[in-house]
Amino acid sequence: MTDEKAIKEAQEKFGLLLRNQLNRVERLKKEGDWIDYSKLDKMIIGVCGGDGIGPYISASAQRVMEFLLADKIKAGKAEIRVIDGLTIERRAQVMKAIPDDTLEELKQCHIILKGPTTTPKKGDEWPNIESANVAMRKELDLFANVRPVSVPELGIDWTFFRENTEGSYALGSEGMDVTPDLAMDFCVATKQGTERITRAGFEHAKKTGKNYVSVITKANVIKTTDGRFLSTAEAVSKDYPGVKWDDWFIDILTAKLLDPARRSDFRVFVLPNLYGDIITDEAAQIQGGVGTAGSANLGKRYAMFEAIHGSAPRMVTEGRAQYADPSSMIKAVAMMMDHIGETEKARKLGMALDICCQFEKRLRVTGRSTGATGNEFADYVMDTMQREDLEKAWKKHVDAAVAAAKN
Repeated sequence: MTDEKAIKEAQEKFGLLLRNQLNRVERLKKEGDWIDYSKLDKMIIGVCGGDGIGPYISASAQRVMEFLLADKIKAGKAEIRVIDGLTIERRAQVMKAIPDDTLEELKQCHIILKGPTTTPKKGDEWPNIESANVAMRKELDLFANVRPVSVPELGIDWTFFRENTEGSYALGSEGMDVTPDLAMDFCVATKQGTERITRAGFEHAKKTGKNYVSVITKANVIKTTDGRFLSTAEAVSKDYPGVKWDDWFIDILTAKLLDPARRSDFRVFVLPNLYGDIITDEAAQIQGGVGTAGSANLGKRYAMFEAIHGSAPRMVTEGRAQYADPSSMIKAVAMMMDHIGETEKARKLGMALDICCQFEKRLRVTGRSTGATGNEFADYVMDTMQREDLEKAWKKHVDAAVAAAKN
């Protein structure tokens, strides 16, 4: 193929991508208000196990969720639906990130609890289909990926608001090999998409009293898309005069999260898709590993809650899947409770997880038969939640950890 022909074909494809994104902008201009869960006759919660260890840890988390929502389920105010179809085998069979029938089932829900899914990479046995996560975020317009990280003894209380539907991931499967020597990918930033994620971060800072937002970009180099992200954040900040804000470049922020002299100052972060994906893994590692971190994917109509780690297929092939740590999925359940207005249940579950994972550790999950199964750990968490001294015990452990860290 001549260079001129390659350029023409690339231009045609790029034109189609532009038209699709401009159409998306028009849809964003017409989006409605946030759903009010208190006004629903019945809240439909879908549990989608995914693949690898996903079905195992999702089942353990589902038990905790059903324990917390037992009153609503009994009263017919909540319904749990198990949704299959997101295994890599099924997705590869139909050559879609999400099979059509599975997507239709997901769209019938208000809330989704989702296990990890395998995303094929170059050299895998699987075809190069789009990430199920990326596809779900786009299809359900789950624009805000919210990831909290807390390490009280280090003074860390962070919440990350990662833009979920734009940036470098939006067209991740739409890049092109222009010639055998040239490959191109694309990064997307819209005024509407950037404004709503920034506003979500500022709203959270205001609502929780954290009152400090750090906007993370690489706008000194990625001047157009990251530049728009930063300038939009500056405009939104004017609506929140009581919230302090600043901006950081992603490279130096990565270092500052490890800096004891600085990291305890941070509170709320707002950042584009790719940077958010990377930096929240680092933050989770500080907390104790990616297996300890849950994640919320929020839109105005739908919300999906998940772990932030992968599907660990090796654990399945080695017969160890029942020993996979479900704490990240249980953390996602706590975030779900908070999102639907069950704030006290969310608070108690969060304290129980701290006691079980960070402080008392009476039952350990090792990923092998040397430790507890996921279901045994779920039982441990539920038993801890029912302790009469839960709040007192949690505060005692936190105070001791803070004092030890100071010494």
